[in-house]
Order: sequence, then C-alpha cells, then structure tokens
Amino acid sequence: MNDDKPHPGNGSPRKTWAQKLLQAFNGEPTSREELVDMIQDAENRDLIDLDTKEMIEGVLDVAELKVRDIMIPRSQMVTIDKNQSVEEFLPTVIQTQHSRYPVVSENKDHIEGVLLAKDLLSYGFNMVDEPFSLAQVMRPAVIVPESKRVDALLKEFRSKRYHMAIVVDEYGGVSGLVTIEDILEEIVGEIEDETDDEDSSSDIRRINNSRFAVKALTTIEDFNEFFHTEFADDEYDTIGGLVAHNFGHLPEIGEATVIGELTFKVTAADRRRIQQLQVSLPAEA
Repeated sequence: MNDDKPHPGNGSPRKTWAQKLLQAFNGEPTSREELVDMIQDAENRDLIDLDTKEMIEGVLDVAELKVRDIMIPRSQMVTIDKNQSVEEFLPTVIQTQHSRYPVVSENKDHIEGVLLAKDLLSYGFNMVDEPFSLAQVMRPAVIVPESKRVDALLKEFRSKRYHMAIVVDEYGGVSGLVTIEDILEEIVGEIEDETDDEDSSSDIRRINNSRFAVKALTTIEDFNEFFHTEFADDEYDTIGGLVAHNFGHLPEIGEATVIGELTFKVTAADRRRIQQLQVSLPAEA
C-alpha cells in the first residue's frame, strides 16, 4: 500500500516552532498587544507549547524593563570588605555560595572591585606561592545606571563577557546589583542550580524588586506578615488554597489571577494541587 503522505526525514522536514509561529501570522501585527494576542492564539492552536509562549513573552517584557526593575536591592547585596582577611570573609563565601562578591571600602557606596569565588581555589590548594592578596585577585567592577534598558545590558553582558554589574542611582549612590542570570530568569523563568536547596525552609524568596517566588503551602498568616496583606485564613490555611479558590478550578502552569492588589501566577503544579506561585506587586503609577 502506497502512502502519499510526506514523512519527516524523507524530503519534508518537520517545521520548527518558529516556522509554525510565523505561519500563524496572517498579517503583520501593528502593536505589541496584537503580537501578544497572536502568540496566545498560536499556543491555543498547539502551534507552540506553553513554555515557548512564555519565553517569547519574556523576551517582549525584557525589552520594556529597566535595570531598576530587576536588580537585587542594595540591602540584599552580600559584600566583602577590602580590609578583611581571607579567614574573615571565607565563611561568608561558604554560607552564601555566590560566584561573585562586590568588594567595598567604608560602605556599599564605595565599590573597589569584584571577587570571583573561583579565584580563591588556587590559593586554597596551595597552587600559588605568594600570599593571598584581595587587591591583586579582585576584578574591576562594571557600573551601570538604574535607567539602563535590560535588553541593552544583556547585549553588553554577552559582548564584553562579564556577568555582574553594580547599579547606581542618578546621584552616583549604589542602589543594587544585577547579574546575567537575573535577566535570563525574566525570559525563561526561575533558574535553579546545584547549590539551590529544594528543601529550603524559606517559603518566600525575592526574585526582583516586584516579584517573589512563594511556595503554595505557605500559611496565609506568614504570607500576610511578609506582604502586609490581610487575607482571611478562616476557610483556607495556605496561600495555595486561597489562590485555587479564586481561580474556581485547579489552574494549569502559566495561569494567573489577581487577588487584592497582587497578581498570582502558577509556576509549578500537578494534577491535584498548586505547588509554586510567582507573586507580583502592583506596578507603580
């Protein structure tokens, strides 16, 4: 029996998601809203999957963000004082397990450079004859303004091959720091590496200035205390239960709902329950 249908690999390669997406566009979008609607329509028609749709939307979002929107705030920066000995700052490096640390003098407004944790290895294994000197090991710090566009910074990260920048305000004061991972997480979602503790006792973790990762089993009492909200806990004990009730059905990954002034997006779920949420604060007027 002859089969006239083309087969992948026999002169008719399977279309990529990008080709399918372009095929779905019957005309050029004239606004961002139209483009987002087309992307949603492509996902509804199974031309692209949910992960691809969210990644495309992430790229669009990044194009509208400033560094101030995603930076790690000054108060959460883990720094090393240039006058500390390696014995004094090594416990901080071991405990926090970051790959890069701003080196400061006096306070966080005086950035002297950046220490890469990997540069300590040669001294730890006695591969260097000379004594350890923080001044000789640290790298120059890259300074960027709060108002810099995130997509432009990503391009700069790639072309100049650095991974962290110190963020300053209009007066030159340090307001935070930003890494290439912070930008990539805006596009592809939260990135966990081998140092992330899956069983961490922290139920609420800051992603950036306006977004937080929240475990669905976080009690409403703890949630209210952290976000200064007043959600009732007489019917539901956890924030996941409250959000599921607000949906009116068991939501799928990627669905979002608004309760009060907060936006709740489901980032992890199974067939029975919500597991993880992304909570977004209201946009500033």
